[in-house]
Amino acid sequence: MTSMEFNSKLSGLTALLHSFAYNLTKNSEDAKDLYQETTFRALSNREKFQAGTNFKAWMFTIMKNIFINNYRKKVKANTILDTTDNQFYLNSGSHATANAAEGGILLKELNAMVAALDDSIRVPFLMHFEGFKYQEIADELALPLGTVKSRIFFARKELKDKIMSNYGFQPN
Repeated sequence: MTSMEFNSKLSGLTALLHSFAYNLTKNSEDAKDLYQETTFRALSNREKFQAGTNFKAWMFTIMKNIFINNYRKKVKANTILDTTDNQFYLNSGSHATANAAEGGILLKELNAMVAALDDSIRVPFLMHFEGFKYQEIADELALPLGTVKSRIFFARKELKDKIMSNYGFQPN
């Protein structure tokens, strides 16, 4: 097969190879890389293709084998080999587990501070925190827009003062 015939058959399979690569990788960037590597290997091993055989099957086999080899490399790279006698490294507990207890306690304290706010400023503040726009809060509570904004401001200020006093920070 001549170089021109080989290249024309290869360009005719471009769309099919792209879709097959995407089906294997489920990622468009990885699919592009797989397609590029497949075409490179096919072009560099053009003389190994035997005329009269199925070119499409040959290309798909190259792509599938490249994908399998890359997958095996990734799996092997994630494997930890411990050559110590007692498997010290595997059993060392190097994986720290995050403890969210402190964050949970702080969140409970913050919720208590918000709950202790006067209703007139707490309700608009919570509505704003939940994602309501200023105008929506004003309409819902039948208040002027400026009043809603000022109440939210005062709620923030009061919360900031409570946090500063509870945790020993000095105001600027």
